[in-house]
Amino acid sequence: MSAAQSRKQVMVVVGEASGDIHGAHLAEALLQREPDLLLFGVAGEQLQKLRFDSLVSVSEIAAMGLVELAGNLKNIWAAYQLLRRALRERKPKLLVLIDFPEINLRLARSAKRLGIPVLYYVSPQIWAWRKGRVRQIARWVDRMAVVFPFEAGFYQSHGVNVTFVGHPLLDTVHVTESRDAVLARLGLDARKPVIALLPGSRRREVAYHLPMMAEAAAQLRRERDMQFLCVRASTVDDSMLKSGLRRVGSDIPIVDRDRYDAVNAAELVWTASGTATLETALLLKPMIIIYRLSWLTYWLARLLVRVEHIGMVNLIAGERLVPELVQSKLTSENIVEESRRILDRPEIRCRIVAKLSNLRNQLGTPGAAGRVADLALTMMT
Repeated sequence: MSAAQSRKQVMVVVGEASGDIHGAHLAEALLQREPDLLLFGVAGEQLQKLRFDSLVSVSEIAAMGLVELAGNLKNIWAAYQLLRRALRERKPKLLVLIDFPEINLRLARSAKRLGIPVLYYVSPQIWAWRKGRVRQIARWVDRMAVVFPFEAGFYQSHGVNVTFVGHPLLDTVHVTESRDAVLARLGLDARKPVIALLPGSRRREVAYHLPMMAEAAAQLRRERDMQFLCVRASTVDDSMLKSGLRRVGSDIPIVDRDRYDAVNAAELVWTASGTATLETALLLKPMIIIYRLSWLTYWLARLLVRVEHIGMVNLIAGERLVPELVQSKLTSENIVEESRRILDRPEIRCRIVAKLSNLRNQLGTPGAAGRVADLALTMMT
């Protein structure tokens, strides 16, 4: 038996930039508790910085919708086959799945057949669509670690062993630098208002969203003295953002690090639907949520999804707390109109900030990664 085979191994599988961040914090917590653990699986930029054996890169398998997913099926299938083989050959003590049901539910089934315990951290949003998947989770997943309190009740009602661990963003979303210092570093004027652009963490998202954001920014610049910054997700190339922002000008800085400081320096955020909406909410920043899919994906989603809002902030709040511009409503004119309303009416800004503060209190307490790590260690035999 090799030295690697004699060590306790854990497979971790993530599917996008946010899962990579959550996975990295969990990996750090696991290694603090058991430094000799051997971690392997799917990694993005953050997990790759750790002592982690990356078999597949997140960038190879990320996709944003049903139709887009179909276009990436070859890569996803190849990754699934490789990971299933690794499960069989390396026989880890635990399989940790983070969101990304496209691969992860199949891997859960494979692990169950091999007698490998399965911990699912960050639930796929099956309570919004494809609720039938909860039966698969009940059969194949040994423990769900959920990050929203309402998810615990949903899974308990379907006989799933579930623990609410709090939201991991409570540990990561922090401001370390003043607004003036951030803007000076980015070459922006602290006396002028700033809008932050968060076009998404997948290339297809950026392709759909950034041109509309750029056109809206150009329109706003023609009527008022506005500044903009753009936050790059680790899974998106810098060159793609630069190309998309050319129509506005070359003076929009692209933020690669200290993203929370940058978002905190803005008066308003335009963000793609996803984890970024919660990050923005925890910073108590008014936002406009945008999202566009291929029309076929959108049509299919309308048939399948049973929720009133797409933004997680609005879903948790149970109301249209911040504007959502989706599909045909996503136009540069609508972005500009909603931006004027929030920027020019202090009472609207104050109401949004107050409700975002209440929402933060619903997400539990810091320490999610540590709680999940403790769960994981109890599951290893």
